[in-house]
Formats: sequence, C-alpha cells, structure tokens
Amino acid sequence: MNCEVCHLKELEVEHYEIREVLRCILHTIIFHRALGLVRPKEIDLELFEITYVQCGDEEVEKKIDEKIDQFIGWAEKHPNKKSQICLSFFEVKNKQVSWFGKQMERLFWEHWYISLNVAQQPKVHSLKSHNNKVVDTGENILEERSIRRASLEASLRDVLFQIIRFVNDKKEHVPPIPNREGFISFPYEIAIPSSSDSAFGMDMFKRMLQTGHPTMLSSD
Repeated sequence: MNCEVCHLKELEVEHYEIREVLRCILHTIIFHRALGLVRPKEIDLELFEITYVQCGDEEVEKKIDEKIDQFIGWAEKHPNKKSQICLSFFEVKNKQVSWFGKQMERLFWEHWYISLNVAQQPKVHSLKSHNNKVVDTGENILEERSIRRASLEASLRDVLFQIIRFVNDKKEHVPPIPNREGFISFPYEIAIPSSSDSAFGMDMFKRMLQTGHPTMLSSD
C-alpha cells in the first residue's frame, strides 16, 4: 500500500500558544479526511485572526485534547526542544489466525508531521542607561512579541493552505471507504514524543525494529 507523507511547515510557538495551534492543525486535517457524515463547526481562534472547522464530534475533540495535554506536559519537561507530532490514518486488517488467536494489523496510508519549536517566553526586565536612569524594556518586548505573533499567524495560515493543497493533490492513495458508522471513514492515531525520549521518532523506530515496515504495524 502506498503511504503518503506530508511534512508541514515548522512553527515557532511559545508555550501558551501550543494548544490553539495544535487544535487548529489537527482538527483541520481530520475534517478534510472525514468522508462520512459531518456537522461542521466553525471555531474562531482567540490568539489569532483565524477561523477553522471541526467535525463537531465530541469523541474527536476529547481525543485531540488528551493528546495535546500530553504534548504540553512533554514540552514542559523538555524546554527549548524542537519536536514533532504525527497524525496517521490507517486501515485495520485481519491477519491469518494463529495459535494465539486472530491478530489485527494496521496498514498506514498517510502520515502528517507537525513540527513545533517551543520557545521560552522572554522576560521583561529593566536596564540602566548611560546616565544611570532605569529604562523599562517591557514596551520593546511587547512590540517584539506582537511582531512575532503576526509572523506565527501568517505561518499558521501557510500550514492550513498546505493541508488543503495536499488533500486536493493526493487522492490516489486513499483506500476505499469502509462501511462504518459515524463520520470518520478511517481510524487514525496521534503520536507524540514519549516522556523518556527527547527526540521524536524513537518510539516509532523501536516499533519498526520489532514489527517490520511502518505500514504493517501490529495493533497494541
């Protein structure tokens, strides 16, 4: 099976921006890959002048929020680390029946890599000028953050357009729609860096060594 991979543009975010940025990206991808019945729900971001669309499913929202919480916890333990989140779509197939019973395998057909560089928030401090007067640099920092915020907003828009272009251009690898209830036509998983590995990909690499090609990973 052909597995397409999309590496989204890297975004530099501050800690308090992680949740909104990831919600926007993950929900956008899932919405565009939901081929069944959906109830679109428009969401306005609080930090940016951007509106995105969710599928309007509580289970999806819960799963995404849980993964974001896990990622935020990882980011707190690994400050100033670049990291990736991988959203993958797959099919579930039955393997041959063995002595241990029927086994399932995951056939991945699409991976989305979301790259974030979580930067520390600059501290507001005061400096002394040449005549020993205290100069408050808070205004300068606020201006710098405003400029950085505008840059991040533009980059986030680029990512959303990148998602739309990929979905429109890459269609041949999408499997036939299975007969499932609900709007999500294909199962998916969201992988985040583990608490023990500072670099994303170690868990996936270990699973590859244990189970073979990433498109044929056994389910847990």
